[in-house]
Amino acid sequence: MTPRTQKPEPDGQVSDAVRGNWVDRLAPEFARPYLRLSRADRPIGTWLLLLPCWWGLALAAAVDGWRLADIWIAAGCALGAWLMRGAGCTWNDITDREFDAAVARTRSRPIPSGQVSVKQAIGWMFAQMAVAGLILLSFDWTAVILGVSSLGIVALYPFAKRFTWWPQAVLGLAFNWGAIVAWSAHTGTWPGLPAWLLYAAGIAWTLFYDTIYAHQDKEDDVLIGVKSTARLFGAETGKWLARFLVAAVCLMGLAVVLALGSSSGVLTLIVALAAPWALGWHLFWQMTRLDIDNPDTCLRLFRANRDAGLLPALFLACAGFL
Repeated sequence: MTPRTQKPEPDGQVSDAVRGNWVDRLAPEFARPYLRLSRADRPIGTWLLLLPCWWGLALAAAVDGWRLADIWIAAGCALGAWLMRGAGCTWNDITDREFDAAVARTRSRPIPSGQVSVKQAIGWMFAQMAVAGLILLSFDWTAVILGVSSLGIVALYPFAKRFTWWPQAVLGLAFNWGAIVAWSAHTGTWPGLPAWLLYAAGIAWTLFYDTIYAHQDKEDDVLIGVKSTARLFGAETGKWLARFLVAAVCLMGLAVVLALGSSSGVLTLIVALAAPWALGWHLFWQMTRLDIDNPDTCLRLFRANRDAGLLPALFLACAGFL
């Protein structure tokens, strides 16, 4: 495929970024293309990578209580999520540069629009990974091993849309790995079954929100031969989203029950079990407003998943204080 040139948005802005974002307004001009490459002008991806980390940390803390060290784990996860999301997006844009040049929504991204060369993007990707690696090394060694082991999935994801109709599942495997890393950072042990169930709940959640996201590009995806669950499900999307909703709620609920069991107080268990129900309520709210043929609605609901993920994080965090 031959890349098509695209005139950049005014001042190099990316077309699907929120107008007036901090990168376009406040960042030094030389840094803007790199920050746009990392999606710093679109923070929702950082939230979606971070929130499963906080789920894992909070559920582990609900079992044996919060510790002073958890402040750094929570902050380290936030910094690491920002950096690794940026590195992942940079890798994605390097591998997808020809596809991005052929899709209306992505032509204004830094590489296809000519703001950043591939060589510069590779250097920026490794710089972000190096700093994220230093943060990871401050955690327990079990968490370090788990964190490093996720890199293979991250590297694979951009290619998934070329060979499977389920690239959203591959994204889920990568984006929710932080749940087990943060669990191990708190406990200092290999993640148990509750952590893995929480990870699985996150994968179901990712299938939900990224299917909605993929409906923005389905017409272009048909033309360039890119696969997605949005194309796979088509008019049956609502039924599949309902299945992902149920799976996310049940898996998270089971994780809570197995983690806390009879060893925790009744109030702690009730508050923790409010987490999956809160997630389910928000996902149901999204379904009632979804129009898969309206890209603006799809993008708005996709971004609403920051709040969908924050709700269970807050309930699980509160459970750890009881």
